[in-house]
Amino acid sequence: MGRTSDARNKLLDAAATLIEQRGYAALGVAEICTTAGVPKGSFYYFFESKQALALTVIDEHWATQRRQWEELLGSGHDPLRRLRDLFEATEEVQRTGQQQVGLVAGCLFGNLALELSNQAEEIRRRLQEIFEAQIDLIEQVVIEAKEQGQAGLSVEPREAARSIVAQIEGRVLLAKLLNDPGQLETLWRNCLDLLQVPAHARPTD
Repeated sequence: MGRTSDARNKLLDAAATLIEQRGYAALGVAEICTTAGVPKGSFYYFFESKQALALTVIDEHWATQRRQWEELLGSGHDPLRRLRDLFEATEEVQRTGQQQVGLVAGCLFGNLALELSNQAEEIRRRLQEIFEAQIDLIEQVVIEAKEQGQAGLSVEPREAARSIVAQIEGRVLLAKLLNDPGQLETLWRNCLDLLQVPAHARPTD
């Protein structure tokens, strides 16, 4: 059982790395298996297709990311601080990736959405579900911000949360294009404006 699980994990790790570096369409099963050091015949023991493997990579990546988002957005800090912590963590992920391989990898979900949204319906649906889940998490924080007088009365929480997710994805895309994690530094200031945070509620740092 241990060896079986190890082979599966190697395939997932190899696929995640290759998708991050080169995208989905350019990859073949043989290359994934070679990178993983797993016989090609073993691939179909675990996954019925390359798309099935990609969906598993997406799900595992989201499981890890969701835990981080829930920890940051569900902490005991005030709502604005929680959002800022999320932005800073997102930037740090991109900086760490750049330090490791020399390039900003971007967002797995955003990269796949750009590449496959018009080609692979099952993947598109799964990515949409993930983005909606991200919006759900941020919406709850925006609601709390309004209740505590940290956001403008006219702010609609769902649309504000959708805009924040869109800004994160857009800024990560720019960071990838320019190979510059600093592109994410404006997220915090943009968020304050988007939420119409009153002057008295704006952090001074």
